[in-house]
Amino acid sequence: MTDAGAGKLAGRVAVVTGGASGIGAGTAERLVADGASVVVADIQAEAGQALADRLGPAARFALTDVTSEPDVEAAVATAVDAFGRLDLMFANAGIIGAYGSIASTRISDVDLTLAVDLKGPLIAMKYAARVMMAQRSGVILATSSPAGVIGGVGAHVYSAAKAGIIGLVKSVAAELRPYNIRVNAIVPGAVVSAMTADLVTGDASALDRTADALGSDPLLPGPPGQPADIAAAVSFLASDDARFITGHTMTVDAGLTVIGGPSPMAIGKWAAGGSAIGPAGQRT
Repeated sequence: MTDAGAGKLAGRVAVVTGGASGIGAGTAERLVADGASVVVADIQAEAGQALADRLGPAARFALTDVTSEPDVEAAVATAVDAFGRLDLMFANAGIIGAYGSIASTRISDVDLTLAVDLKGPLIAMKYAARVMMAQRSGVILATSSPAGVIGGVGAHVYSAAKAGIIGLVKSVAAELRPYNIRVNAIVPGAVVSAMTADLVTGDASALDRTADALGSDPLLPGPPGQPADIAAAVSFLASDDARFITGHTMTVDAGLTVIGGPSPMAIGKWAAGGSAIGPAGQRT
């Protein structure tokens, strides 16, 4: 059990959607460790309540379907009623949703995916903004994805929704900046979680096998990403250390979206250097 207290987020109050597992649960743990109080908002009742119980007096659980305005409004009300204010909304809940060829996509699956992955964060922003505008302070964060930044790494509708989050964040940041409310997006790379495990191994509980698989990428040596890595970014962006950052998309992905592959002319036969390549391939 952990109590909110001293720390860089002491006295702050957060709502974390999708907070019962994966990145959300890791973030709730980190926020409480940094002194904040947290509402774990999730559709997973048993896991969410267990996490809130483990975190102790600094946490509450709110059963929340992020596509439901009344549910999200109630989660925000839980934060205000229990802890007196709202300083951070982390709109993190998401699903993979529709998959398959564009030619075979079912529109009912499209609607579900967009409802959770794009409408959900918008609803979270709506109800967080109502509290934060009145108190003239706050931070809103939303989880995007490498699939929203580059092609070929995610399902079509998921990619569209995650790209939409980045545009939504920029637009809402522009509106809320005069109220001293910062709005940013986070792009997590492949992180060991139940959702990733399901994609990688077909078994959502196979976290060890997933870690082994992610850790075998020769371009990303070292331990694979963990929820704690994303939680650290959330804690930073929620803190006063990030007071001058808004409308920004922070990638926490070991370079996946900005590096891609190895540096081609620094390896193999090129590694030793020794000359420059000039016009028409001439060496200098």
